[in-house]
Amino acid sequence: MRRRTPPPPAPLPQRDGIDPVRVRLPFGGVWATVREYLVARLTGAGPGVVEAMFDAGLIVGADGRAVAPDAPYEPGMFVWFQRELAPEVPVPFPVQVVHQDAHIVVADKPHFLATTPRGTHVAQTALARLRSELGIPSLSAAHRLDRLTAGLVLFTVRPEERGAYQTLFADRLVRKEYEAIAPYDASLALPRTVRSRILKERGVPAAREVQGEPNAVTRVELAEHRAALARYRLVPETGQTHQLRVHLSALGVPILGDPLYPEVTAPVPDDDFRRPLQLLARRLEFTDPVTGAEHTFVSGRTLQAWHSPERWAAGQEP
Repeated sequence: MRRRTPPPPAPLPQRDGIDPVRVRLPFGGVWATVREYLVARLTGAGPGVVEAMFDAGLIVGADGRAVAPDAPYEPGMFVWFQRELAPEVPVPFPVQVVHQDAHIVVADKPHFLATTPRGTHVAQTALARLRSELGIPSLSAAHRLDRLTAGLVLFTVRPEERGAYQTLFADRLVRKEYEAIAPYDASLALPRTVRSRILKERGVPAAREVQGEPNAVTRVELAEHRAALARYRLVPETGQTHQLRVHLSALGVPILGDPLYPEVTAPVPDDDFRRPLQLLARRLEFTDPVTGAEHTFVSGRTLQAWHSPERWAAGQEP
């Protein structure tokens, strides 16, 4: 078995908190040149784009020098380039830093802002913003929140320590508490622990519950209620995609502002910030795997439908 060669450090700097793209030429390739391979791989770039990047010297090797247009194909070779970002609608809400030390940054993310670059959301992400605002190019996310969910996210400062913090989440050693605003149902017996099997298929917006051994467990408690609305406390034991949204919808009390549950609705334009999903990652508790410190972090954000019901009813932005 061929041992995987670790990538060398990037010869290009970040741009606006975004890493340069790194490409490794695969073994067993049939391409004659590096350019030929990249043209075949980067088909989404558009006609002539890759060739123009070579001509401009924008594709570089590990030494930081431009790769020549006729450079021969070398299996295992790494090349880098800066991606050209498509325009994104700015998310007009700040990322609040709750805690920062030499090892971690805990941020309070607003609704509508993705945690890390993915799909069409690249620059408008918590990670890119924090790297630029805090001046920490090495910052990485230890876990993620959905773009539509607000609240606490843990980032790591040192690449060599990231795995230790990610393991906390993988081993369920982080106690997470969420808050949600949803309809009040007097007949719904709470507290209760919901257990089900959730399946999220690639390319399908909504997850669904299926038969089989449970892989999603959520403790659901009623914090308080007034009139037709209730504030729920959610304590997940697992971390399946959309788990909390699926479980509350299955109980008959879907979270306000949810575009997917109980049914998928028409996509909301990226510049429409009027109806944020009323779900908040309220609390994180864990023992720091590097320092041994006991951490408890609490979000300072509120959910509009509960704290500003008039603005929510009027469809006004938070």
